[in-house]
Amino acid sequence: PCVRHRIQFSPAEDTIEGALPAGELFAAAEAVTDELRRGLAASEAAVSGHDGAQVIFTTGSTGAPKPALLSHRGITAQNLSLGAAFGFGEHTRFLVNLPPSHVGGQAEALMTPLFWGGTAVTLEVFDAAKSLEAAARHGVNMLGQIPAMFQMQWRLAGYPAYDLSGLEAVIYGGQQVARPFLEKLAGMAPRIATGLGLTEASGFCTYTPLTAGIDELAASLGHAAPLYPMSIRQPMREDGMAGEELPEGETGQVCFRGPQTFLGYVNDPEATARTISRDGWLYTGDMGHVSSKGLHFAGRAKWVIKPAGYQVFPGEVESALCAFEEKVACCGVVGAPHAVRSEAIVAFVERKPGVELAAAELRRRARSMASFMRPLHFVVLDPGQMPLNRSAKIDYPRLQQMALEEVARLRAGRKWDR
Repeated sequence: PCVRHRIQFSPAEDTIEGALPAGELFAAAEAVTDELRRGLAASEAAVSGHDGAQVIFTTGSTGAPKPALLSHRGITAQNLSLGAAFGFGEHTRFLVNLPPSHVGGQAEALMTPLFWGGTAVTLEVFDAAKSLEAAARHGVNMLGQIPAMFQMQWRLAGYPAYDLSGLEAVIYGGQQVARPFLEKLAGMAPRIATGLGLTEASGFCTYTPLTAGIDELAASLGHAAPLYPMSIRQPMREDGMAGEELPEGETGQVCFRGPQTFLGYVNDPEATARTISRDGWLYTGDMGHVSSKGLHFAGRAKWVIKPAGYQVFPGEVESALCAFEEKVACCGVVGAPHAVRSEAIVAFVERKPGVELAAAELRRRARSMASFMRPLHFVVLDPGQMPLNRSAKIDYPRLQQMALEEVARLRAGRKWDR
């Protein structure tokens, strides 16, 4: 409700021309204000922190995207932990250029600076040049992106000319990176950080120290916040209870329990039950182990490859290949059916611009790995040809399909199943 009058104040009289006397108008306005306050109080009382706040579709890194319902409590708990870990405050000016349909663009990048009283500088869509321009123009002092976004900015011909001197911290997330990436990132700001994040956990759930130390970032994905404890566990049991917790150093399912866990997948109770155990543990779908340095990521559970009975985590193979930093921009590893090995490893490697890269070079590099971890086949991709999903992460379902197509071609030439 509102009261509409043509208002023109007269400096000599305590009235408003063409309207009510000032006293009556202010009384009417106060009545309206009281009514709005009562309506707001009623609305607040009707909404619980445990109610749904927004639906965010997962990135679909292991299949079709699913609609995850996040709660008010989950988002604000994540804002509290993320801000405390990475030093958000009233001084923060954070660039928000991740997709608004992504948990990183909503719960993390947008809501966290607002939660802590800072400023969010927003772009409608990601553009490498416009992001850097906005950071310089609006005094952005904190930037959080996924690796592919940084890579696109660094490849700009005019990148060195952008004034990024105001950046105090840069944060990356979404996937593993090689040491050369960290070295380049450290040149952008005095402090850098990372962690593990996912839609079902309302955003970030582990945190590295906000530091300039590359060794610390290369060592792990950091530690969980006390508010949202982490556990490495065996697969969920058939009765829906969480599997046994594994000891330090042993690889298993990365799980969390606490206020950040999402409410469930919309209209999909079966998928929800496969993700949240009956005793409240969120199964992230990630594999890893913990040490005194924090969480060590091994790969997605669905993409674990088992050549000749061995268990190979794609992330370990990818890290080894990406260490060939002179020529490798990024890589993705998947398994494909093999008549002798049951499953064999296919590696898709994107070369850096301006260099030549042959499969034979990659095979030589792979000799440093255990024999059962070495890819049986390499596919060299041109710059920019690695398939990415809507969040600019490697599209593993697409890679899996590409691997099957590649294997079919090899089989036709009798170059597979040997």
